[in-house]
Amino acid sequence: MNQKIKISLFFLLVLGAGLSAQEKWTLDACVTYALQNNLQLNDYEYTNLSNKETYAQSIRNLLPTINGSSNYYINFGRSTDPFTNDIVTTDFFTNNYSLESSIDLFQGFQKINSIKASKFLYKATQEEVLQQKFLLAFRVMQAFYDIQFFEGLVAISQEQLAVSKSNYELVKKQIELGLKAGADLYEAESLLLTDELNLTQSKNQLATAKLTLIQEMNLENTSDIDIQESLEDVSFDFDNEAIKSDSVYNEARDFLPLIKAQELRAKAAKKQLAVSRGKLYPSLSLFAGVGTGYFETTRDSLGKTLPFREQFRDNTSQYIGVSLSVPISNGGSAWSNIKQAKIEKLRAENNLKTQEQVLFQTIRQLVQDYNSLLVELAQSDKKVEAQNLAFTIAQKRYEKGLVSALELFTAKNLFASAQNENLQVRLKAEINKSTLDFYRGLPVFNIN
Repeated sequence: MNQKIKISLFFLLVLGAGLSAQEKWTLDACVTYALQNNLQLNDYEYTNLSNKETYAQSIRNLLPTINGSSNYYINFGRSTDPFTNDIVTTDFFTNNYSLESSIDLFQGFQKINSIKASKFLYKATQEEVLQQKFLLAFRVMQAFYDIQFFEGLVAISQEQLAVSKSNYELVKKQIELGLKAGADLYEAESLLLTDELNLTQSKNQLATAKLTLIQEMNLENTSDIDIQESLEDVSFDFDNEAIKSDSVYNEARDFLPLIKAQELRAKAAKKQLAVSRGKLYPSLSLFAGVGTGYFETTRDSLGKTLPFREQFRDNTSQYIGVSLSVPISNGGSAWSNIKQAKIEKLRAENNLKTQEQVLFQTIRQLVQDYNSLLVELAQSDKKVEAQNLAFTIAQKRYEKGLVSALELFTAKNLFASAQNENLQVRLKAEINKSTLDFYRGLPVFNIN
């Protein structure tokens, strides 16, 4: 029996240690985990790796091409003797070997411009990967604060439910003492059931918010997550300087990956246009090669076929030359490609201007919200204090029978609504401040 108790105590200690070891997730930890495990982000990484290889290959295209070949022929019937050039009808075989190399000397700078274009595209996808990381971090942050909001809402609902339970018990005692009628108990019970429903709904919303965060993080084998509960007081202090849209926009434009990526794509489109124009120029290439062969009809004075090694040496030939190609007419395809490249260049430049416009409008809206939240937060704090005082007075008057249950319910709901609004404003303010900090280049997320 003692041994069983010891074993039970051991498992309880292990279980307790495991529970205590479970730490709550901080926002930084959630973002870091999401960046390491989000599957959608991997797709952008693969695109970047593909563009990196394209850039590397464009550089390797400057190297000479080297090709080796070999063939084996069996001639039947009437054919030309490769050794004497006589017409023969004897069956024989030949074996040839060749090695050829060529290098482009001039192609209208097409390869140089292709290298620059692929480099710009590679760097653009690097910036786009970083942009996707930032977007993922903001989605995680939004989901994280949604959980904090609904956790606060659950706490408010629990407080309201506790008050309703206390009032319900109070009414029961007053009915037993003959101080209230039975109908008052139905009113108190109705209010209690309403608060129980509100608590259930808040818990369901909290579960949905947790599921959203789990999915963004790609957290497997779990349906629940515990996050940092405390919401620090929001401080709108930017060194006591007025926040202006223009200054924030100028700071954001210098580093924002989305803008940098579009700038690089516009530069790449310009180089692609240069590649298309380069096809109108003549191309010049240098080539050289060496070849040899073995022929069954190559014989000595005694009529014996010369050995392979001897023929391989004696039949060797070399050549070197240059090739000039001048485009004269190709059905207008070259000019059509130039026009298409011009359109793509204009499209990329227009996309850059569009992104800049969207960025400025986004920042202007954030700054406007920032100024509004300053006022809303102060007013919300005062409203919570006022509604708390009004509810406290109504509760005391209800306990003395001076107000009805409906009046108490109204005061309690107004207090809960004020708490809810205050929590919403605080979370909006925190998200707004973090977003503005990001656009101002401050280290909001630890992302490389």
